[in-house]
Amino acid sequence: MPLSDYLQHLDHLRQFTQTVSQELVAWSAPEKRATLLERVAKEASEGASEFLAPLLDGSWRTPPDEVERRIRHLLDAKSLSEFGTDPFGYAPDSIRSVLPLLEFLHRVWFRAEVHDVHRVPAGRCLVIANHSGQLPFDGAVIGGALLLDRDPPRMPRSMVEKFATGLPLTGTWFLRWGQVTGLPDNCRRLLDNDECVLVFPEGARGISKPFRERYKMTAFGHGFLRLALETNTPIVPVAVVGAEEQTINLYDVKVLAKLLHMPACPVTPLMPLLGPLAMLPAPVKYRVYFGEPLRFEGDANDDEAVIAPKVATVRAAIQAMLERGLAERRGWYI
Repeated sequence: MPLSDYLQHLDHLRQFTQTVSQELVAWSAPEKRATLLERVAKEASEGASEFLAPLLDGSWRTPPDEVERRIRHLLDAKSLSEFGTDPFGYAPDSIRSVLPLLEFLHRVWFRAEVHDVHRVPAGRCLVIANHSGQLPFDGAVIGGALLLDRDPPRMPRSMVEKFATGLPLTGTWFLRWGQVTGLPDNCRRLLDNDECVLVFPEGARGISKPFRERYKMTAFGHGFLRLALETNTPIVPVAVVGAEEQTINLYDVKVLAKLLHMPACPVTPLMPLLGPLAMLPAPVKYRVYFGEPLRFEGDANDDEAVIAPKVATVRAAIQAMLERGLAERRGWYI
């Protein structure tokens, strides 16, 4: 190993040790520990009631006839091949197989509280949201809101990392369920077909940020705004509150992530005890806010200096809804 790489690894180890030490000191302070325990006990009691209620009365499941009506709407809205798929491999009929899991995540595990999903228009649109949580359950909950809470339902076509669609077996499932590799040309083709496209402009930077930076959005890419201008597409800003607390990232081991060809390799508090299972999300409560559609005019090929203020407008709309959600919630789990 070259000396420079060895020194870089040592520096990463030093940063990791320092970060963990600082977090432990902060959380072990007597007054903070007492407040935390009191809060956890209160939230655990209320959260357990919210969690168990739909399980006991069965209200989390959509009635079979309603499932069929929604699937039929998705099928009627598409022009499919003889194999029941579109050019990207999406098969609306396959949504039946994943719908029970999506319902459980949406209505039981995360108990998603959805605001103004009716603002998502018919026809082409870009749904632009903040990104967090280490694993993309925020995308699943947004999808659940559009499929289960909007009437008529819409199937969001999520722009995902090449890493996700390239995974063995699960990559095929993602494609079947409507996910698409996040390339500009793919997004353009979907918008030309009047699809609802979900984009996280923060990308891996947003989903893998450390816990101490929660609800501080990272820089937005500008590609989505150029595509909106090029295709005359409205943008629906969306804010997700809750995902930041589902998996607490103390430190991102970038060296290991690079070796494993992953966007990030977070270290969580429970990882020494649970290993990879520590990446499973805690049953936090999600709040999802859909904003008024935004329309922009201009040339898609304008300079960055012209595009940047438009991107900032979208980002500011999401930030305002994030602040609203943080002010309205009473805790992580309730």
